Amino acid sequence: MNFHTRKWIKPEDLNPNGSLFGGRLLSWIDEEAVIYAIVQLGNPHVVTKYISEINFVSSAKQGDIIEMGITATHFGTTSITMRCEVRNKITRKTILSIDKLVFVNLDKDGNPVPHGKTEITYAYMSIDSYPDKQ
Repeated sequence: MNFHTRKWIKPEDLNPNGSLFGGRLLSWIDEEAVIYAIVQLGNPHVVTKYISEINFVSSAKQGDIIEMGITATHFGTTSITMRCEVRNKITRKTILSIDKLVFVNLDKDGNPVPHGKTEITYAYMSIDSYPDKQ
């Protein structure tokens, strides 16, 4: 799993207990995951379909730097399934894990449409490979 996105935990990210607010973290994960899906499927019309059990393993405090890792685990006909881990950048201690996030590829009218992908491709493609750039 590659960890690319990092966040610095600031006062506005905290809950009343002084730790990272879970809702803020889930918002960051959903945004990171949809960007991953858009890049993988080459389509900006992608929506969140399903998120499995969310396992909060440890907390993050103000000043911590966290990193989010997402990787594709399955390509369906119209969907992409991923898993996610969030960890402390310095200690490498897991903060959260999600085994299954599913996103659906849509046409411009909002209907599920086959994407034709079967494997991770973003690591091997240049920006010129995307349909809008040709």
